[in-house]
Amino acid sequence: MPDIHSQKQPYDHQQVEPKWQQKWEEAQLFQDSFGEKANQERQAKGLTAEDKMYLLFAFAYPSGSGLHVGHVESKTALDIMARYYRMAGKDVFFPVGWDAFGLPAENYAIKTGVPPAETTKNAIQTFRRQLKQIGISYDWANELATCHPEYYQWTQWIFAQLYEAGLAYKDTGMVNWCPSCQTVLANEQVVEGLCERCDTQVEQKDLEQWFFKITKYQDELIAGLDEVDWPTPTKQQQINWIGKSKGVNVKFALKVNDEKIDLTCFTTRIDTIFGASFVVISPEKFKELELGEFVPAEEQQEVAAYIKQAFKKTEEERRIGEKDKTGVDTGLRVINPVNEKEIPLYVADYVLAGVGTGVVMGVPAHDERDFAFAKKHGLEIVPVVKPEQGEVVTDECFSAYGVAINSGKYDGLTTKEVQEQMVADYPEIMEKTTTYKLRDWLISRQRYWGAPIPVIYDPEGKPHLVKDKDLPWKLPEDVDFKPTGESPLKSSQEFLERTEKYAAKNFERLIKEKGWDESGKGWVPEFDTMDTFVDSSWYYLRYLDSRSAEQMADKAKMDQWMPVDFYLIGPEHIVLHLLYSRFFTKFFRDQGYLDLPSGEPFAKMRHQGMILGPDHKKMSKSKGNVINPDEIVEQYGADTLRVYEMFMGPLEADKPWDDRAVQGVSRFLHKFYDLVVTDAQESTGQTPESLQRKLHQTIKKVGKDIPQLKFNTAIAAMMELSNEWKSSKVHHGVEVGFNQEALEKIVKMLSPFAPFMAEELWSKLGQEYSVHQQDWPSFDSELAQEEELVIPVQINGKLRGELQLPVDFAQDAGNKEEILQQAKELATIQKWTQGKKIKKEIFVPGKVVSLVVS
Repeated sequence: MPDIHSQKQPYDHQQVEPKWQQKWEEAQLFQDSFGEKANQERQAKGLTAEDKMYLLFAFAYPSGSGLHVGHVESKTALDIMARYYRMAGKDVFFPVGWDAFGLPAENYAIKTGVPPAETTKNAIQTFRRQLKQIGISYDWANELATCHPEYYQWTQWIFAQLYEAGLAYKDTGMVNWCPSCQTVLANEQVVEGLCERCDTQVEQKDLEQWFFKITKYQDELIAGLDEVDWPTPTKQQQINWIGKSKGVNVKFALKVNDEKIDLTCFTTRIDTIFGASFVVISPEKFKELELGEFVPAEEQQEVAAYIKQAFKKTEEERRIGEKDKTGVDTGLRVINPVNEKEIPLYVADYVLAGVGTGVVMGVPAHDERDFAFAKKHGLEIVPVVKPEQGEVVTDECFSAYGVAINSGKYDGLTTKEVQEQMVADYPEIMEKTTTYKLRDWLISRQRYWGAPIPVIYDPEGKPHLVKDKDLPWKLPEDVDFKPTGESPLKSSQEFLERTEKYAAKNFERLIKEKGWDESGKGWVPEFDTMDTFVDSSWYYLRYLDSRSAEQMADKAKMDQWMPVDFYLIGPEHIVLHLLYSRFFTKFFRDQGYLDLPSGEPFAKMRHQGMILGPDHKKMSKSKGNVINPDEIVEQYGADTLRVYEMFMGPLEADKPWDDRAVQGVSRFLHKFYDLVVTDAQESTGQTPESLQRKLHQTIKKVGKDIPQLKFNTAIAAMMELSNEWKSSKVHHGVEVGFNQEALEKIVKMLSPFAPFMAEELWSKLGQEYSVHQQDWPSFDSELAQEEELVIPVQINGKLRGELQLPVDFAQDAGNKEEILQQAKELATIQKWTQGKKIKKEIFVPGKVVSLVVS
């Protein structure tokens, strides 16, 4: 019998939520996904590899300030999915861990002297408490932290595998250098070109660094995007970052005294070369070719000053500053090879040495960037392409393809024809080629709080790997965090002595052959640590075997559970993190560590939006608009916080916080609770058909909306149900409501969104613990049949067909593409569109589909 007291008690979240949190802890609910108990349950339920559902949130950094409401949004969304999929019969793996190395903890140590290990440990404890408080059903038994030696041991092992495969190497690389602190800075430490520590202007400097050869996979990193379900803009950003361009290398002749020096430009539009009116060279290339000595005396001072200033800018600043089109005329002249015309050579920092050849030809009539540069510097603009239909464009840039003009014998040919013919005509100076913007991954960091690179150097400076059996190569503790101009690890006496002892023991034969000091004197460790992106580029594999001391992860588990089925990350991680993770996974595949033909780690991925302050601005302490989730939980409860954040709007959208709306969600949940308790006590079991129909429609909709991440519309549907339920309490003079079976369905449906309240209601309905281990509620398909709308389909303003669609579906603007496709597939519509071009497609939600054809 239901455990309902004769006197109804109001819902008290401060009593209910801690009670169930403790109960879940004691019962180890959803813990140790690969333990014996979990395997037994898997077997009893008949779950197979096809039933797996690996859900993942981007590795979070545990900041000292704890969770903010943005964290709550993303983690709640995934928790709802995890709870739903478990009830729907899926074998869910939902792990948690911490990207614990990194700059913030080290900076805090520099300011306070408190070791990063201590502050990071405290931050993780705070996050863990808060996440459990809001009911996130993580598998805590497989929790990870990158700063634990048991984790970074395998980060170091991965470095060794890459090194032995020829994909980890040391070379000089351009870095951000602070001349005051005498140290290398990460991009995050450079604020508007200044060192965040001392406000000194940051310079660019060549230093010897460790790299991973990600460029080996550059083509596969593009092709693999066809294998994944990711947002199109995300795929495009990956493609843009890799920057594959097919074009032509063409040799211009630089006049130097009475000689000519080849200056090779890369261009994707060789058909426009007759319109080249200047050439631009990057500062690095200018310096590499030692062109400064040839610059006329009157230009030398200005050119030298410009190059010096360019070297102070980070590459990102130069990319951003491209719109300013700064540059100086070197006074040198270049000969255009196709028309022998002399044109000026400019040096400009918007040209990057690592992109193409570091030299570009300027064709202002047909390139937006060149057009702006030419306008600013008063350079000639010569049109050499005109539209296939229409007049020559002279007052603005025409960047499209067309027909050649002012191009000698090529006049009248299409630009595509010119491209092919010209390369054939000039084989001695033109060659087809492919270039990439992608650079190899620079992983060296002159910082303390990171994984040590497992390399030691002999007295001749040759690197040697620390052997696998001796990993982890631990981070020393006797370190001065304050910047001295060298890596903090150089201050560790223990690290140096450890290296000498290690060399004496493990390289005894080499030491004897070379006649070096047998005590290991002269051997030194690598003092750099690894970029923290290295730690976070493989964590999804370690989760699958988180406590193994023998291997990175068990191959059988990786083969079974990879790829990740759904990955939720913030938009700030969609380029580098994803590229690096994909690179690692493809490498592991090629080395035989896992069987994943595509090498793609994340099958489906989406981004959450941002929770803004009540003032519609990004939350920050300085603006005073930060919402503390602990305060919301204290006042309204975790369930209210969860449901409110899911109800604010589409998951991917940015949404402002609204205190009044929080109160509205709280009232909804309390009303929902009271309705269930009242019906359990008083219902006659008589339910109007309209209310039964509403229940089954709601179950159907919520079960459909959760996998589609439409949490706000799922909650709206439950709100509609509660409103109709309350208004139907008295029907034709008779007290009515839901019976026990219906109430159980309702509580199950609520449980992924408001887990504490649902568990309490389940208990009050007299059911065995736990509601979160029940099956997802079923619905009667006949009762769940939705009301339908008839949507007229017009062709050029005339009615030519109709679509009959469910009301909610027809009214949802997010279904535009699917509805348009259905309309175009109607036989009555195809009759009017066959053989014609659809110029415009219009969909007014719930109203009309209109196609314009010609």
